[in-house]
Amino acid sequence: MKKNITVRYFAGFREHAGVSEEEVSLAVSNAGDVFERLKHRHGSEEPLGHCKVAVNDEMADWDAVVNDGDTVLLFPPVAGG
Repeated sequence: MKKNITVRYFAGFREHAGVSEEEVSLAVSNAGDVFERLKHRHGSEEPLGHCKVAVNDEMADWDAVVNDGDTVLLFPPVAGG
């Protein structure tokens, strides 16, 4: 079953997607599924372990459940030190 979710992109993901936020309807169960389904939009070939995610403004693991109406925030790897 598809869920209507808001996806917010940050930094390089936002630049590649061309938008900072979008509404999508996806058949997903968790945050990792969202990342994988939207790879073509945010342009990342990075493994999940290098990126960060938040669900409804709270940092989360990639296996965090995503429900209809949720907001998923995708953060690319951060360089620096």
